[in-house]
Amino acid sequence: MRDSVYVAVPSDGPGGLDAAPSAHFSRCACYTLARIRGETISDVSILPNSGREQSDCLRPLKELAGLGIKAILAGGMGLRPLMGMESLGITPYYNAGHDTVRATLEAFAEGRLPRFAEDNTRRGGH
Repeated sequence: MRDSVYVAVPSDGPGGLDAAPSAHFSRCACYTLARIRGETISDVSILPNSGREQSDCLRPLKELAGLGIKAILAGGMGLRPLMGMESLGITPYYNAGHDTVRATLEAFAEGRLPRFAEDNTRRGGH
């Protein structure tokens, strides 16, 4: 990655670099936000998932887009949030097999996460 990019990782509570990435975008406890410049991780913060209680996957997407998030590194999501990300100018990347948010961010910074595809979605809202 050459330019700075602001990214979000769906995370288990309490969030942060040492938290586990959540297995599902809209059911996570929170989002760990970070800026990636080259291979440097900075500006780490945590945003609670505002849509978790209502099972509203678009509410957090709108919040993340409003904060300037340009990429989401997720292990799973349905087709609706995938389409929502694309319409908001957020690029989704598929994160599988990383134990911590830090490892996920490092893999992204090194260009090792593929773009999320429709084949990666969980149909039926699960």
